[in-house]
Amino acid sequence: MTIFERLQSGEAVPYSDPQHNQISEAAAHTTKLLVELNATADTEKVRQLWGEISGQPLDPSTTIQIPVYVNIGKFTRIGKNVYINHLCSMLDMGTITIGDNVLIGPKVNILSEEHPVNPAERKSLMVKPVVIKNGAWIGAGATILPGVTIGENSVVAAGAVVNKDVPDNTIVGGIPAKFIKNIE
Repeated sequence: MTIFERLQSGEAVPYSDPQHNQISEAAAHTTKLLVELNATADTEKVRQLWGEISGQPLDPSTTIQIPVYVNIGKFTRIGKNVYINHLCSMLDMGTITIGDNVLIGPKVNILSEEHPVNPAERKSLMVKPVVIKNGAWIGAGATILPGVTIGENSVVAAGAVVNKDVPDNTIVGGIPAKFIKNIE
């Protein structure tokens, strides 16, 4: 198994692991492409480079405003009619799935990677998938933590830190994010 498969199977992988260099190599390749992507105002070039980073074409109905950041990229899936605003940052080794008709505000962090709490194990990497379902809206400066699913049509208020699943058709906000109200 590759280090990415091991991570996605639930294994905590220490930095001293002999395969850890595969992460650095993949991140370096992505960084090269991101430098070029973040330096162009040509939307077609952004689409083409995102396709190279993620391994899948970006749907013509989807917009990614630059700059955007992702550490690996091939574990991020973006649906149709998605708008990702400036300065979105994604750590995607645990997988990030963004459904259709999703709005992501500026300076949003989507994190599928974390470290063990125990100091003796902290120099290890663990991953959990993040899913943002169809029609969700993630407000400016929000942070979505590993293992979280944002429900269909839900709203995450600006600046929120989401550490647990958000049910469909609800609004959450705060640190940590808490239920505010249902969407009718």
